[in-house]
Order: sequence, then structure tokens, then C-alpha cells
Amino acid sequence: MSRVGSYSDDDLAGWLSASPELGKALGGFTDAVYNRNRLPLRVREIARMAIAVANECAVCRGARDGGGPDAGIDEHFYDHVLEWESWPGYGERERTAAEFAYRFATDHTALREDEDFWQRCHAHFSDELLTDLALSCALWLGTGRVLRVLDIGQSCRLTL
Repeated sequence: MSRVGSYSDDDLAGWLSASPELGKALGGFTDAVYNRNRLPLRVREIARMAIAVANECAVCRGARDGGGPDAGIDEHFYDHVLEWESWPGYGERERTAAEFAYRFATDHTALREDEDFWQRCHAHFSDELLTDLALSCALWLGTGRVLRVLDIGQSCRLTL
């Protein structure tokens, strides 16, 4: 049951009407992350899913990108997100993105200080792509926490 308003479990956009200006800005940020992002789709999706797990957000965990198998993403890709460190279906760049995202959500200060991680990270990402990754994680972490805390849309599935 939503903690604000009386929105149905599958109404992800309705609650934004309570704050139209901020909702519009969030919509613009979301559009940029999904339609103007320079990260490869698999890298973006593994990072998004690592945040979804950390947030315990049913909406985010149930969301699927429309890229599908032609983009190298199938249900196995999503099924193994909890095994991002070891599942052979993920490459090193994807593992690094997942690690960044998970630690961004769970222990950001240790991540900031981890010189070994940053050396590995810079081996896989340019400053521009790392900026896209960080800003994407900011959207997913913040929005996912809002949805989870306010109990909005926690029973719906979403195709991005």
C-alpha cells in the first residue's frame, strides 16, 4: 500500500503528479539515462540490477530492458545478477560496473578510498563512461529507494 496518495500497485507515474515540477525533472533525468547513455547495454543493465538488489526494489528487479537476446541480454543475464562476481556469463567490464554500482549503494566511502578498485575501474572505463555510470547509479539508487520506501509499484513488471 502506497505511503503517499492512494495509488494502485502498478501506478508508477501517478504519484509524481503530487510534485509536477520535480516529477518532470525526474522524467528528463530518466530519459537521459536510458536514451542518451554511452554505456553498452549489458554494462548498464548489470549496474542497474546491482543497485536493484541493494535497494530491494521489486520494480527495479522486475524491470527488463527491451534490448532482449539480440542485444546479448536474456533471462540468464538477469537470473545470475546475485553472482556478478563469479558467473561466467559476465565479462570483466560488466563485473567492474556491477561492483561499482553495488558498492555505490552499500558502502560509498570505502569505494571512494579503494585505490585497487579505481585502478581496475580505469582499465575498463574512460572518465566519460565512468561519469555516465555514476550518474546512472545516482538515478537508480535514489528512485529505487523512493519507490521502495513509499511502497509504490512494488508488484508491477516494467519493460524499459
